[in-house]
Amino acid sequence: MLAPLAGYSDLPFREVVKKFGADITVSEMISVHALAYKNKKTLQMVEKSPLENPFALQIAGNDLEIIKKAVELLNTIKDVQILDLNCGCPAPKVSHHGSGSSLLKDLDKLVSILKLLREVSNYPFLSVKVRLGFDKKIPLEIANALKETPIDYVVVHGRTKSDGYKKDKIDYESIALMKKILKVPLIANGEITDAKKAQEVMNLTGANGVMIGRAAIEKPWIFQQIKSGINQDSIQLRKEVVLEHFNSILKFKGDYGVIVFRKNLHAYTKGLNGASEFRNKINYISDKELMREAILEFFSKTNFTTTSQGNP
Repeated sequence: MLAPLAGYSDLPFREVVKKFGADITVSEMISVHALAYKNKKTLQMVEKSPLENPFALQIAGNDLEIIKKAVELLNTIKDVQILDLNCGCPAPKVSHHGSGSSLLKDLDKLVSILKLLREVSNYPFLSVKVRLGFDKKIPLEIANALKETPIDYVVVHGRTKSDGYKKDKIDYESIALMKKILKVPLIANGEITDAKKAQEVMNLTGANGVMIGRAAIEKPWIFQQIKSGINQDSIQLRKEVVLEHFNSILKFKGDYGVIVFRKNLHAYTKGLNGASEFRNKINYISDKELMREAILEFFSKTNFTTTSQGNP
């Protein structure tokens, strides 16, 4: 699965990972308040590609009435298979308002929201993404609470909210404990950076699958690598992916897509010679043709640095 990634997992990027074998794609996290009040930018976030089946819409919120209103709106959007509740986002602007990972401090509320979603939603499947707790690990309590909800699967990120994204805080053993309690499939998430790590995490946790987040931004072909077990990478592959993604984002966002795509180029060029100079250059390019020329020029000259994992 592709993780919901704020600012990254828009429709063009999800199309890219889908072509590399991601089984399930998830929208960026969507505020139920923005949905309920039909925010124009938010409504664009629910658009899906014809390639995306199954597709999950992820929502965040904690007000039952607003959630109900938002889901009633989502019910009018056809061809979406999964409604997903975010209970893992550590961002202060989300958790400070009682949504995201804050719901892990009130498991009764979390259960009531999931029951409401199943009651109101017309989508075939319901899922939830959680962390191991808010400021302390409570994997057993969370698993037992979720066992009493009408969900079809759960995604578990192996850290607490307070852990943020610290590498040394990842805890796959707690995910394994939850897997033993839950009656539904569990997807493991956190620090899965390549095919070898994916297999290790599956073995450690007993998970039914893995969710890839930040690693997919740098190498969306990671899904293909995990399925084949081969860590293939090349300059030509990166060039082809970059150009296809660039064309797709221009189609979806128009000329503004040039500016949006800068951050993607920063990720795609990681581990390549001359990447720093290239990033400095493209940070000032707003014209699509100039950007395309810069991309073609860079990839015609670059190669992998000695410390990168690529095989030119």
